[in-house]
Amino acid sequence: MTKFNTANTTTTAAPAPARRSLKGLALGLVLGLAAAAAVPVLAHGHGGPGHHGGMGMGMPGAFMGSPERVERMVDRLLKDLNATDAQRAQVKQIALSAANDLKGQREAGRALRQQAMALFAQPTVDANAVEALRQQQMAHADQVSRRVSQAMIEVSRVLTPEQRLQLAERMKQHAERWKQHGEQAREKAAQSPKPQQ
Repeated sequence: MTKFNTANTTTTAAPAPARRSLKGLALGLVLGLAAAAAVPVLAHGHGGPGHHGGMGMGMPGAFMGSPERVERMVDRLLKDLNATDAQRAQVKQIALSAANDLKGQREAGRALRQQAMALFAQPTVDANAVEALRQQQMAHADQVSRRVSQAMIEVSRVLTPEQRLQLAERMKQHAERWKQHGEQAREKAAQSPKPQQ
């Protein structure tokens, strides 16, 4: 029995069954994995249906991938914005620099996800190790977020306020289309018959 003392009141709690404890640890690990999965979604722009889902056409998506992919994404982002050659060159340089920095972060994120799965696969899940890994995942997410934010600020200094407004509106429309597409895909999946076992 475990005793808790809260403001001069002592309460006795029965020990939790092992099954409930394991479920709690598993839930915590799953939540940690979900947080880790959010990093590539934000950084890579691969969050929705298809590989251009989520923020794929948004600014963060332009900061991930090969140099060729980064340049194509920048060309897409600047399409119809009447961007000058100088603006295009500057935005491409910012995006390429960010992509280079984020490449290492992507590899680090992959390693953290592999560690999480290894912890989950153990006969006994070590709660302290899961918590330590969760903290590493959050620190990693913060590093990625900071680098993406830095690049977005740099790009904002190259574009005019009118260009930024136009680009933001286009990204908003694109995100709404992907949201509708995702909802339709989920509805279709829910209506499809389940396979017989």
